[in-house]
Amino acid sequence: MSKGLIVGIDMIPFRRYPDRTVEQLGGEAALLALADAGLSIRDVQALYCGCSLQANSMVGQRILRQIGEHGMPVLNVTNGCATGASAFREAVLAVESGRHDVALAVGVEQMARGLIEMPGRPTGFREEGAIGTITTPSMFAQAGLVHSAQYGTTFEQFAKVAVKNHHHAILNDKAYVRRETPLEEVMASDMIAYPNTKLMCSINIDGAAAAVVCSEAYARKHGLMGRAVRVRTAASLSSVYTDIEDGLTDFSEVTRATAKLAYESAGIDVKDIDLVELHDCFATAELLHYENLALCGLGEAGALIDSGETAHGGRIPVNVSGGLLSKGHPLGATGIANLYELCLHLRDEAGARQVEGARIGLAHIVGGIIDYGSACAVHVLERA
Repeated sequence: MSKGLIVGIDMIPFRRYPDRTVEQLGGEAALLALADAGLSIRDVQALYCGCSLQANSMVGQRILRQIGEHGMPVLNVTNGCATGASAFREAVLAVESGRHDVALAVGVEQMARGLIEMPGRPTGFREEGAIGTITTPSMFAQAGLVHSAQYGTTFEQFAKVAVKNHHHAILNDKAYVRRETPLEEVMASDMIAYPNTKLMCSINIDGAAAAVVCSEAYARKHGLMGRAVRVRTAASLSSVYTDIEDGLTDFSEVTRATAKLAYESAGIDVKDIDLVELHDCFATAELLHYENLALCGLGEAGALIDSGETAHGGRIPVNVSGGLLSKGHPLGATGIANLYELCLHLRDEAGARQVEGARIGLAHIVGGIIDYGSACAVHVLERA
């Protein structure tokens, strides 16, 4: 089975767009991706649309009304923070199966300020282990404190993630926050849920990103191989049961399992990865995912951030885009936006933030809700 190719991909700047609709944002991203591919909506045979907060309102069809309806199948996808990545995966599988030659994946979200409203508790909800963790800041604060208790990870080490990612975003004109945040400022900003201060939390924002995926035969026939990026693997898993799942969704175990599947199915080792865009919804999350993605051993994440190896120019640059801490985190768009960043580097089009010689990139995202479960996606992309 031939691998799917990304032949067009783009995103709109992540901002607040109070005067625009979700379908207008998604339509703009779709047209940008089609222009990047040199194709039109008439060339697309299927649309996969990811939108979490308006999942029941047929956002994909609404986008097509903006950019051109012609009877194609549309699948609307929701999967928490992994919504956009899940829509992209469906597009890849549709092409790799031979069902379609060209598929379009769009991720889009409009979000209110402040905490994301959580749904009601499911039947059989267990209080044990989940007291005080019904909000995402509390969930990831607890995860960070557990790591600190086990391995001695410090407040300062968690804060260094925000310093690094805000520094990276200075060079990304599509990021929402573009300024330096020295370590002292990060640590002194408003405490949200210890050890995550305000500058260590991602920002609820509006955004959209889109990708055009096609078969290699189609790309060669239409002269699209020059800037194509190969999808080496599209791995996805839902909750992996552990004892902690009795009361708290376990983002670490599902990420470890999905990463293992991705490395095996791609036929690569973590040492082959040149850059990573991972789900830094909170600074604590990035450090935990260093270990979950096997970028370092268990208990070594604090030392890895101290070493500078995950900064631009380091051994394994992480979130050179600025990550969610700087770009912002529009739920449905984030998964495809991460892929966009990888494609820039694999095409040598990232400008001043280019990771030199980048050949293989990994994108990770994981989402979930207390006692509902989780969804994780890990994509490995390769210079075609």
